[in-house]
Amino acid sequence: MSGPAAGPFKVLLTEGAEQDLESLHDYMAEHDSLLSAGRVLDQLIAVAQSLSRFPERGSYPRELLALGIKEYRQTFFKPYRVIYRIEDRRVIVYLIVDGRRDMQSLLSRRLLGA
Repeated sequence: MSGPAAGPFKVLLTEGAEQDLESLHDYMAEHDSLLSAGRVLDQLIAVAQSLSRFPERGSYPRELLALGIKEYRQTFFKPYRVIYRIEDRRVIVYLIVDGRRDMQSLLSRRLLGA
């Protein structure tokens, strides 16, 4: 992997991550306000897009690390977690979820197909 001169990575959202954003927006619009739902959505998208530069800065999700899996990383917009993987010059976002949920079963289902 070469330095910053290599240029930005391309950030892609899986269908699952797009559905996560949609669900979060709908939930917040219903339980808080449309305005704050839009604000949080914008912030989460900005966090995901920021991964185009230095995606290696993300930490390994501890639930996956416990299983010896180091191919996924995460970044945060508290309490939300953005879980992604780096492939070549691409950052693929798999999940955008509220970190207070049962992450172990969510990660197993979505990433490990369990």
